Amino acid sequence: MQFIDQALIEVEAGKGGDGIVAFRREKYVPAGGPSGGNGGKGGSVIFVANENLQTLLDFRYKHLFKAENGERGGPNNCTGAGGKDLIIEVPCGTAIYDAETSALICDLVENGQRFIAALGGKGGLGNQHFLSNSNRAPEYALPGLDGERKILRLELKLLAEVGIIGLPNAGKSTLISSLSAARPKIADYPFTTLIPNLGVVKKPSGDGTVFADIPGLIEGASEGVGLGYDFLRHIERTRILLHLIDATSEDVINDYHIIQEELKAYGRGLAERPQIVALNKIDAVDRESVDLQGLATKLNHLSLAPVFIISAVTRSGLDALLQEIWRVLDEVNLVEER
Repeated sequence: MQFIDQALIEVEAGKGGDGIVAFRREKYVPAGGPSGGNGGKGGSVIFVANENLQTLLDFRYKHLFKAENGERGGPNNCTGAGGKDLIIEVPCGTAIYDAETSALICDLVENGQRFIAALGGKGGLGNQHFLSNSNRAPEYALPGLDGERKILRLELKLLAEVGIIGLPNAGKSTLISSLSAARPKIADYPFTTLIPNLGVVKKPSGDGTVFADIPGLIEGASEGVGLGYDFLRHIERTRILLHLIDATSEDVINDYHIIQEELKAYGRGLAERPQIVALNKIDAVDRESVDLQGLATKLNHLSLAPVFIISAVTRSGLDALLQEIWRVLDEVNLVEER
């Protein structure tokens, strides 16, 4: 399945049905009496969040979505049938923007949440509505009104509590596969991960917490360089960030600064998000030439947070890392409840 997280579409609600001119056949009633019915209401375009969807792939090849028009009115004061609403299902976490103004219109986060994106047009009035003392046989009716038409931009932002970030080949995919049942592609070269991966990690309480493995960021990602910019939006909803650093790197401290600068440049509060730092791949480090504790101490001074020394491959240090993640998550949740 292809992972598509952006789409540009046009939605058009249905046109209201026309009112009609009709007359009854009654004795002593001039011209039979007006009996033209109203037109039916046009169908609306409605978005519904569906937790079973994970991508905007359905919008890649289809860009126009139109609801049904209302039926014209009938004789004997019969109202025309209303047009059927068009229901468009999208993944939970889909943000809907006005493509012309870039204004956020709606953010569909919870399963089953609905949003009317385009309202159907009203049906036109039949000639029965224009009966008056001065006009006993009106011979005109109103046409139905057009439905709303909009150009929308859809953006999917994954719903995860913990976002795993870091430079390419820092071991993010290996970590999420070690902690959860997720099985992302893993290889010994940069940019192995081309799409965000989600994994559910069980807490000691038994509840599941969603972790998101974000494709590797590089210097300049916030300006559109590499893959990072396209996927930075997926950590906007996360409560905390897990910054993974390759302990075998030639300059661990510089690697840390690169990611921090990209978070600041992207904005949207990512740089201020609670962060946990972990030195990964210690199983591949030459302990005689690399001072892991010294690197951890330097990172601790920079991040002002505990730094964990781990190996996603051997699972060394993962228990202590998870305990810290649960602790920070509980703190964040407590603050949000207040």
